[in-house]
Amino acid sequence: MVWDWLPEYAPRFVEGISITLQLLGLSIFFGMMLAIPIGLVQVTGPWPLAWLARAFCTVIRGTPLLIQLWLIYYGLGSLFPFIPGIRESMFWPILRDAFPYAVFAFTLSVAGYEGEIMRGAFKGVPKGELEAARAIGMTPFQVLRRVWLPRALQNVFPTLAGEFILTLKATPLAATITVFEVYGIGTIVRQETYRIYEPLLFVAAIYVFLTICLVVFFRFLENRRALPRI
Repeated sequence: MVWDWLPEYAPRFVEGISITLQLLGLSIFFGMMLAIPIGLVQVTGPWPLAWLARAFCTVIRGTPLLIQLWLIYYGLGSLFPFIPGIRESMFWPILRDAFPYAVFAFTLSVAGYEGEIMRGAFKGVPKGELEAARAIGMTPFQVLRRVWLPRALQNVFPTLAGEFILTLKATPLAATITVFEVYGIGTIVRQETYRIYEPLLFVAAIYVFLTICLVVFFRFLENRRALPRI
């Protein structure tokens, strides 16, 4: 085992970790913003929106994330340069970069998987709790915000934590569209140093460390959630 390359590439790995965390954080945030209404509309309707939500979840869960990523980057991304005036607009520096397309693809993936989870979570909340909230005069929005959504998230919190860890482990796919996160930096090291096992072992260790950090973070949130309110 030869590790003399590590000091030289350490700053690039730090940058790769930052990109990985940005990709993970943005996709989880925007994905959950979509997953909650996708799950809710499948339970409450109306049926056209419920059908569209089910179809979206089926397509996202039924196709590989790599194909979704390539379709968005090589398909959608290739259309923008042909739009008149787009290259001169303020959006071009964003649209020509691969990172936003990766965030978009991972966001849709999170929304599809977590949307189905949230559907079961909303459906699993006892109807008596919702009826009691309505009986004391809560509006439908207050019932959702104060009772339905918190109870649904409480029921599936461990499941969501596991899904987010799976999303972390899927981030190396972004390297296929030139988003150089941790795995992408490891690939560069392998190409430039001709070392095979050491960079892969180092990248694996980084992902194990990030996974442990996520587990600790979600355990902390779960324990805080379990504390009695005063």
